[in-house]
Amino acid sequence: MNPDDFEKRLQRQPLREIPSEWREDILRAATLPAHSSFVIRHSLRSTLTSRLSSILWPQPKAWAGLAAVWVLIFALHLGARDRSPQLAKSSGSSAPELMMGLKDQEKILAELMSNNEPRESEKPRRFPATPHSERRRSTPMI
Repeated sequence: MNPDDFEKRLQRQPLREIPSEWREDILRAATLPAHSSFVIRHSLRSTLTSRLSSILWPQPKAWAGLAAVWVLIFALHLGARDRSPQLAKSSGSSAPELMMGLKDQEKILAELMSNNEPRESEKPRRFPATPHSERRRSTPMI
């Protein structure tokens, strides 16, 4: 039976009336969830998926590109993080050498800080605060 024959056969059949009892049952079943304690529960995954699809739908290629950039940034960050412990281990500086370097720096800092007073030529000149004009402005108060 091809689809055209089936459609012609359906067109020839008379439409039957739906029993009125069925109509009442169907309407009662349709309004039942709104009035009863029956609640449709969606899983977190389905809720998240539906919300994300509604947000991302207008420009899916742009969002996919943005996600790819974030994945690339994350991968580069992880790649850079793996090398840092190797560099720290390969430096080979011992604790006594570090302490000597810190003491040298403290000595240099102390020498620099001991001579920190400005010279006479570097001191800022202070002038007394005087008005630029001898004329005083008077503002009428009403």
